[in-house]
Formats: sequence, structure tokens, C-alpha cells
Amino acid sequence: MAASTRSQVISLYKMMLKESSRFPSYNYRTYALRRVRDAFRANREVEDPKAVERLMEEGEQMLALIQRQVREGAAARRNCSNPRTWQQNLRATKP
Repeated sequence: MAASTRSQVISLYKMMLKESSRFPSYNYRTYALRRVRDAFRANREVEDPKAVERLMEEGEQMLALIQRQVREGAAARRNCSNPRTWQQNLRATKP
């Protein structure tokens, strides 16, 4: 693996760990951290440039997913912290 590719992989790994640690829920946080670590460990020995590129693309998609879930979770917590807002949201979702 080229040095620049290695640094990109390490950078992606660190970003995914950092973002995963932002989950407010302990269960989601530990699950996300474990999945990130396990995925990178499982692919540690991959040397093929095309395979590395494919895995990097998958990792970037997963990072975007984690970021979106963290953002949505934080927004949901803000909206549900006020009982009146929570009740209004509940009424709005009922058919």
C-alpha cells in the first residue's frame, strides 16, 4: 500500500472512530465503535489497490451514514426534551 493511501486509510479510520464516539446512546456508540474497529482489522492485510479503493469508498459511505445518524439523533433528542414538543410531534405522526 502506498504511503499516501495508508495515510488516507488511517485518516478515514480516525474520522469514523471520532464520529462514532459522538452517539449519545451508549449502546449505539459501543456498537458503532466495535463495527468500525472490526471492519478495519478484517481488511488490514488487503494490498490490492482496486480492493483498497473499493473499501475506501465503502468506508466513506459508512462515515456519511454515521454522521447523518448522529445528527438526526441529536435533533430528535432536542425535539423530545420538551414534553409539549414531544406531544405535538406524536400527534403529527398519528394517522
